[in-house]
Amino acid sequence: MLTLLLFILILGVIIFVHELGHFLFAKMNGVYVYEFSLGMGPRVFCKKGKDGETDYCIRAIPIGGFVQLAGEEVDDDTSVPKDRKLQAKKAWQRFLIMFFGAGFNFIFAVLVLFLLALFCGSASYKPVIHDVEKGYPAYSAGLRKGDYVKEINGHTVKTMDDMSLYLTIADRSKKTSIVVEKKNGKKVTYQVKPKKEKVKKETVYKYGISLKTEKEYGLVSSIRYTFVKTKSLFKQMWVTLEQLFTGGVKMNQLSGPVGIFSLVGEQAKTGISSVIYLMAFLSINVGFINLLPFPGFDGGHILFIIIEKIKGSPVKPETENMIHTVGLFLLMALMIYITFNDILKLF
Repeated sequence: MLTLLLFILILGVIIFVHELGHFLFAKMNGVYVYEFSLGMGPRVFCKKGKDGETDYCIRAIPIGGFVQLAGEEVDDDTSVPKDRKLQAKKAWQRFLIMFFGAGFNFIFAVLVLFLLALFCGSASYKPVIHDVEKGYPAYSAGLRKGDYVKEINGHTVKTMDDMSLYLTIADRSKKTSIVVEKKNGKKVTYQVKPKKEKVKKETVYKYGISLKTEKEYGLVSSIRYTFVKTKSLFKQMWVTLEQLFTGGVKMNQLSGPVGIFSLVGEQAKTGISSVIYLMAFLSINVGFINLLPFPGFDGGHILFIIIEKIKGSPVKPETENMIHTVGLFLLMALMIYITFNDILKLF
């Protein structure tokens, strides 16, 4: 029950922040807002705003949310002045409205990471090997405690996140090239093939390496950590997307709501700070994905704004809406596939 409540809370906060960005920039630019809703499905609670314009609602299914803007879809609503419809606004205004859903997710994540580091301490991000377990490939190859990892399979490693990322996407059927700097300053290259094991019926690959998890405290270290961690999370998203298209990451490795639910449960066992970090991590993920130039996403709407500026005239609203509708159907199909895989992983 606690995991379920945390799951709803985390997703609710992230979605609220995202939709708040759209809402505030729509209001700032004079767009008529019909509704601001958290959740999907039938309305459970609804209240009209003081301006007599916007309905603020909570819906039955506690996943998702939306802001309904006048003119966002093809309509003939004559009760709303034409100049207050989204499509009547200038391209830069529409861009801001569409971008700042994700923009607010990024701002929120940065604030959460900073406050987490300030009050709970910032974890060391240097990719220094803390320990090497005997009996595992890393130890057999020659890696030792104190080695500073510089490269993995030709990729430059600057943080622990980089190291985790490149080890995760490495081809487990082949040896992984790991370049380290020894304590004496000498650089050495090792070839390490992970050991295949079964853990709770799940196949895992282990190198036998653990990293330093020491914490630093103070304002300066918190700012530095926030910058480095935010940059690392964006890099992880970009590399994962790239690997998805090149085949390095498989579709069945992606996670949906069920996978996130399981992750929330795991993080809750390690403490509240881990749950708060997960919220920041997911907020950046939601923002990043929404900016992809795919129909149905905010990035898809932004793409049409860019096309409009290039061709000198807007795409017909009917055509754009049809493309976004097809995109949404494809996204729903992908979500069903991912959710099905998440359920299979539980057994």
